[in-house]
Amino acid sequence: MTIQQALQWARLQLVASQTLRPDIESLLCHVLQCAPSRLISYPEQQLTAPEQRNFVSLVEQRQQGIPVAHLTGSRGFWSLDIEVNQHTLIPRPDTELLVSLALEKIQPGMCIADLGTGSGAIALAIKAECHDIWMLATDYSQPALLQAKQNAVKNHLDVHFVRGQWLDAIQSEALDIIISNPPYIRSDDPHLTIGDLRFEPLTALASGADGLDDIRQLVHQASRVIKSNGWLMIEHGYDQSQAVQALFQQAGFSEIQAFQDYGQQDRVVIGKRSVSREFR
Repeated sequence: MTIQQALQWARLQLVASQTLRPDIESLLCHVLQCAPSRLISYPEQQLTAPEQRNFVSLVEQRQQGIPVAHLTGSRGFWSLDIEVNQHTLIPRPDTELLVSLALEKIQPGMCIADLGTGSGAIALAIKAECHDIWMLATDYSQPALLQAKQNAVKNHLDVHFVRGQWLDAIQSEALDIIISNPPYIRSDDPHLTIGDLRFEPLTALASGADGLDDIRQLVHQASRVIKSNGWLMIEHGYDQSQAVQALFQQAGFSEIQAFQDYGQQDRVVIGKRSVSREFR
């Protein structure tokens, strides 16, 4: 097989894929250890026998639904290459919106937390842009934290990792900004049984009958932990913006704003803790 023949063969095998071209290119670039430009520049290059066997095997596994990121072991996020496994969510481009919004608010010396960090993608992307902050990343899953720590080492970034359930172990008014991409899918949502979601940890995806159980707990706890004039930023489902904004209001946040992702879907709500007050 040449590169061109390999691409043509894979297109026939994965014709039903909604992400056909990026899937194929990612798998072949992984096998050849090359940039996508090489696939265009050298279409007549011959694959070695081991490369061809490896590519065929990966395409066959993708036919079975296994996510490309699990097959290659990594996914690009922000400016970083993030390693993932079955214990972590696969970073999505839309989650980069959280990073962008956080960077607009961050100032030197701030204490920032990424809750439910998973692979560490959000925390590491922020730390890569802001070396002069104290960055905390938490997760309840020990295997996920291990993967996040490995990503920090790989990318030479200094982040503090702690195992914990949301903000249980954090003292009052300790953080300037809290960022989170928590579970927010309804537990009976049929999407959990199709596509890439089948292979990702259910505990990082589903959150009760309306998908808001974790967000409720997170917003409630954050109103105690965030400093006066600090910010809370939460990713949510496409149809949950109004409900999440109401939770922010009930917890006493002000300057509440909603933002859409790159596909013009409601995706993030942020709010400010305006005045210092005793949490009740």
